[in-house]
Amino acid sequence: MIDLAIEKMRKWFWIGQDTDLAAMTGCSVIVAPSGAVGGVDVRGGSPNTRDTDALKPENNRKFVHAVMLSGGSAFGLAAGDGAADFLETKKIGRDMGIAYIPNVSGASLFDLFCGSAAVRPNAASGYRAAQNAFSNQKFLSGNFGAGTGATVGNINGEERAMKGGIGQAVASAGELMVGAVVAVNAIGDVFDEKSGHLIAGARDEKNQRLINSEEFFLKHYQKLPGRFAGNTVIGCVMTNARLNKAQANKLAAIAHNGIARSIRPAHTTFDGDTLFALAAGEVAATFEAVAILSVEAVRRAILDGVKSAESYQKFISFHEFQQKNKGNLSDIF
Repeated sequence: MIDLAIEKMRKWFWIGQDTDLAAMTGCSVIVAPSGAVGGVDVRGGSPNTRDTDALKPENNRKFVHAVMLSGGSAFGLAAGDGAADFLETKKIGRDMGIAYIPNVSGASLFDLFCGSAAVRPNAASGYRAAQNAFSNQKFLSGNFGAGTGATVGNINGEERAMKGGIGQAVASAGELMVGAVVAVNAIGDVFDEKSGHLIAGARDEKNQRLINSEEFFLKHYQKLPGRFAGNTVIGCVMTNARLNKAQANKLAAIAHNGIARSIRPAHTTFDGDTLFALAAGEVAATFEAVAILSVEAVRRAILDGVKSAESYQKFISFHEFQQKNKGNLSDIF
């Protein structure tokens, strides 16, 4: 397996982003111009999603034409409307004779604490993101698209959280490729299993170390119910493999292992963690191989999103935190 830029998958999937750095919010769209077999899996307890029931294997949805990832909480779901409007102008979607109807699924995260809570991605934002996907826009990790206002480690208060972001990764085995785009906005900490360290999350009162959110939950569990808001990890895995609809849904479920391997705690009541899966149907491969690559792509995309993020006001970035504390990262054990 090797790291590849997400642009390597442009033969099948086009990605566009719309970013509002003044309001610190945005959206990211993954377009499958020829349609792709789609699946979804929601693991968090507080999701905001669009058109996910249609992706269930028993329902009559053969292809997905786009997945919209957005900030703005429930308001941000409107970005999917704009993407659908743009795709219709390109005659992408189900040809119903009277109109082309694109199948656009999506999910949003809560970023209203970062920047302006009054400005959220809307239909115009989604339209621009879709336009950018068709203009071969270079994918930018960090404070862009759906990751613009993302944060991590909110358990010890906003003033001690850190900056999250959107990330990308592609894992491959021969001609088989699985890419992931993930917006990292977790209540928990981000963990690099290769180094054994927490790299971002809730900071202590002196702003010198990460406190380990799992231990914090266990220590203060009687005092914390209902305290948290402003989270959710959302993303999409894309593959050139040939999968049926049931397999695409299973792939989305297994890809969540990449979240569990890099965010602690993951899939909490206060997160709406949601992953989509899209399969272009070109390469024959065993499902297990696709699943293994998907987990690794999600794990790497999460690390990329956090390591690429830049500080914004009180939300310090991974790199600034390291510089100020001379690389003194917290060990998970």
